[in-house]
Amino acid sequence: MYPVAILAGGIALRMRPHTDSLPKALLPVAGQPFIAHQLDRLRDQRITDVVLCVGHLGEQIRELVADGNRWQIHVNYSIDGPTLLGTGGALRRALPLLGDAFFVLYGDSYLRCDFASVAQAFVDSKRPGLMTVYRNDNALEPSNVRFEHGEVMKYDKESPSPQMFHIDYGLSVLSAAVVRSYPEGERFDLSRIHQDLVAARQLAGVEVPERFFEIGSPGGLRDTELLLTRSKTSR
Repeated sequence: MYPVAILAGGIALRMRPHTDSLPKALLPVAGQPFIAHQLDRLRDQRITDVVLCVGHLGEQIRELVADGNRWQIHVNYSIDGPTLLGTGGALRRALPLLGDAFFVLYGDSYLRCDFASVAQAFVDSKRPGLMTVYRNDNALEPSNVRFEHGEVMKYDKESPSPQMFHIDYGLSVLSAAVVRSYPEGERFDLSRIHQDLVAARQLAGVEVPERFFEIGSPGGLRDTELLLTRSKTSR
């Protein structure tokens, strides 16, 4: 299975004041820090290697997760340094710790899709990038993806259009060669990589049947808390 880069370096403005002194990845959800739920999920998906891309208050994440042995996952760290690099810049910095292809997961996302199926869809696409998408119809957040016949035709978080019925689900697969083409040390967003791939007709897509969960907003945190609390009590 591909390694997973978790993008966990942002300031999390929407979750202030909770994130003024605590990184978003460590927000308590259903009795434990959120990152613990993510790593539990990745272990259950047979992921063995994770690179945590950290920045804001990242030392707290490193202190808790350490080498990942608690989850039977090997964890490495890529650190932004004094200047936050954005999701794309952080991923570019992490390349030496990743393989020729890898999953990219947002640090505030809890996803119940099958990672092996996503990896196979990436291989079958024969393209250097793949985005998971969910048919959203503007229900959870504004839809931002036009998806047709296994390809992402348009992706725009800033200016969604009426032809967009899907939303970025929060999990991608990328080849290292694509990310390596961007300059190291530059601040930029992961969406730039996705949009450049769309422009080149090189971003495959795979639709997942179930909604995503996230802790990047107060409403999302409430939904995720409810989901994980129910999961815990049903075991």
